[in-house]
Formats: sequence, C-alpha cells, structure tokens
Amino acid sequence: MPNLVGAGSMRPSPGQRVAPHGLAGEASARTPLDAGEPYPPISGRPQDGIGASLDQKRLAPRSPRAALEPEQVTVPPRRSRRTRNPLVIVGNAIFTLLILLGIAGGVAFAIGKTRFEAPGPLEREKAVNIPSRLGIMDIADLLRREGVIDEHPMIFLGGVIALKARADLKSGEYVFGRQASVRDVVETMMEGKVVQHAVTLPEGLTSEQIVRRLLDSEFLTGNIKDIPREGSLLPESYRFGRGTPREQVLLRMQRDQRRVLQEVWDRRSSDLPVRTPEQLVILASIIERETSKSDERTRVAAVFVNRLKQRKRLESDPTIIYGLVGGKGSLGHSITKSEKETPTPYNTYMIDGLPPGPIANPGRASLEAAANPARTKEMFFVADGTGGHVFADTYDQHLRNVAKLRALEHADRSSAAATSFQPEEAPGAARPILPAAAPKAQPKRNPTATVPAAPGAAANANAKKQ
Repeated sequence: MPNLVGAGSMRPSPGQRVAPHGLAGEASARTPLDAGEPYPPISGRPQDGIGASLDQKRLAPRSPRAALEPEQVTVPPRRSRRTRNPLVIVGNAIFTLLILLGIAGGVAFAIGKTRFEAPGPLEREKAVNIPSRLGIMDIADLLRREGVIDEHPMIFLGGVIALKARADLKSGEYVFGRQASVRDVVETMMEGKVVQHAVTLPEGLTSEQIVRRLLDSEFLTGNIKDIPREGSLLPESYRFGRGTPREQVLLRMQRDQRRVLQEVWDRRSSDLPVRTPEQLVILASIIERETSKSDERTRVAAVFVNRLKQRKRLESDPTIIYGLVGGKGSLGHSITKSEKETPTPYNTYMIDGLPPGPIANPGRASLEAAANPARTKEMFFVADGTGGHVFADTYDQHLRNVAKLRALEHADRSSAAATSFQPEEAPGAARPILPAAAPKAQPKRNPTATVPAAPGAAANANAKKQ
C-alpha cells in the first residue's frame, strides 16, 4: 500500500499542474480528516458571518495563489467637506439650541398659563384704586400688596403681553371679584369698568353752592379755577370714577344743560312771553326756588307767565335774597322790611319783568314748566302751611288765602307756647315767629318769606297790584 502520509504532505510547486477532477477527488479521498490548507484565505466573504472568530477564518481553506496575495483592508470613507465647514457646525448648533429653547418655552408657557388662570387669593370682593402713570410691574406690585394676586409679577407681565393689553390697561378704581385669577384682573382693567361714585346735585343750587359741593367730594381731584355762570349747570345725579377732575364734572354739567335747554326750547309754548333761551332759564330758576313740589311747577309757572303778560311785577322773594347775598343762596333769616325795600337789580318787587340773570341752576322739570306752563288765570299763590301752596285768580281770593295762613300760624304758635315746658326751645321745634306786620301780601310764599300781619294791612299794601 502506498504511503498516504507522505503523499498528503507534499505541496504542489507553483508550476505544477493540478490533477484532473477525478484525480483530485481521488487524492482528497486519501487526505486525513484534519488535514487542509495551512493558511486561511485573506480576502473573501467570511463563511460564518461578521461574528466568526479568527480561528475559524484561519481554518477556512484557500488556494495557494490566494495565500500569496496581500490582505485587502477596507478603506474608511472620507468625511464630506460640507460637514467639516464651520458654518454647518454653527448652524447645527443653533438649530439644536432652537429646538431646546422651543421645548423649554412650551413647558414655560404651559406652566405660566396654568398659573395665569388659577384662582386668586381674594376671599371677598375688594376695591383697589390704580393710580395713573403706573408701569405694568408697578401695577403688579400694587395688586400683590393689596392681596388681589399672589403670583410673581412676571406672570402678570406675561399675561398682559399675551393678551396684547399693554396699551389697554386703564387707571381707576376697580372691584375685583372673589378668587379672581390674574387673567380676570387683567381683563377687568382692559374693559375699564371702574367703580362709579354718585354725585348728587339738587335742583335750585347756585353755581357757587355746586362748586362748594364738588370741592368737598373726596373722590374727585383737581381745583376749580372759576365759578361757572349762574344757570349754566344742569343739576342731576351724576356718576364718576374716582380721580375724575372737578373741572371735567363742570364741563359735563354745562354740556348737559345746553343739550336739555335746546330740547325744551324747541318744544316751548307759542305764546310764551320770553324771547330767548336765556330768559327761559331766568324764569325757570325763579320757579325752581319757589317750589320743590313737582305737581305745582306748572301752576307756579302759569302765575309768573300771566303776570308777565299783564305787565305786573313778579314780586318773588327768592329774587330779593339773590340780590342781597348772590351765590351764597341763603340769608339765614326771614326777609325783613328793610331788605325787601333794598333796591338791587334782582329785586322783582322794585323792577319790572325778569331780573338780569338766573338766581339758581334750574333742573329739567322747571325748564319744561317754564316752557309749557299750565293754562290757568291764576295770578297769586301763597303757602298753605303744609309745604305746598294755594293759588288764586283774584286778589280777594288771595287775601282770604293769606288770612287762612295767618290763622294756621297763630294756632301753631299758641300750641307751641302751651306745650312748651323746657327752658330752652329745641331748634326747629316750632315755627319762627315772623314780624308782626309786613308791608304787603306776596303773590307767593316760600320758607323765608314774610307774611302780612292782617288781611286789611295786606290789602292796603298791595293796592298797586290791582
């Protein structure tokens, strides 16, 4: 038998030809099981994948020619010049930073929105005055001090910016509701719904008296340079926010008076004995001071209109008072005989027709009464002792009404004297005792007017009226 070991250990020379397929198969059949190529192939695909071990690679058979070839190493790809450009590097960094900022901004927005709309600390409604010319952060600090909000001022600032309300926040006094959120607070200030305070100015006050009341108001601001012209203000109940300038209140009263006067003048009676709106204001001011009862205004207006048509003097006591004290409005005592005989431009006992100007600021009701008086023939009126007046067409009726008034006053004085047990009479407990005699009976009587002592004396004093 041939030596198989020696035959198997022989290597073919480089020039030696390989045996044919049949011989090769025969030779391989005689090769031991553990024999093989001493060198594994350098190149080529690994038989067992990427995870094959080095020993397995060495055991892989390869041809002698392949064993002599150099091992091929895979060359890593070169990096793109574009990726190494500094601008690309900076751009990537900025893009990454923007993404991070966007994420952080979204988280901050969600948190801020939650805190912006969260219920506030107020347990009940509270009024807070926001002065003018405060910055947004100053407003936030003020609201925190007042306990309206408890969030950081930046939450308030962020909400104002988000709602685009920087230019819409208005100063003034606001009422913030219970548990009002920061959003509720901002929206309340954007709407400008400030607290409205009532300013009530009764009819019949002079301009000086109105100015004095406005100066006494605590929630109005500013001074008043000049007293407005008498009769140019419309007395009503107005509502203003805290901090409203007093001059602005007067401007509104003057504007409303012009508007109302024009409306009333356009609807006046055709046979009215006044030629201008200014004269209508004068007549209305006298009516205003003569009576405060709404159901009497047109009848009082009729008395004065009838007297003007018949060219009789008005003989109104409030005109005497205004001529003596002007805008102060009150004498502080009943009109005396000497005061009644004191000549002034406003004394309608001594002048014909209307006085030169209004004696007060009449309201709308008195203006309408002067423009459309009642259709009566009444020429006189006098107090009835109960706050109203009794009217008369003739002088004789008027004298009887005056006599009834005198009897009522006499009974009141007698009753007061009989029931008075105090050493000092309480103020206002009884009517003041008027002078025993008066020069003449009046076509009316207001609380400060004098009353004739007796019908006979009144008849002698008023003989010129007939």
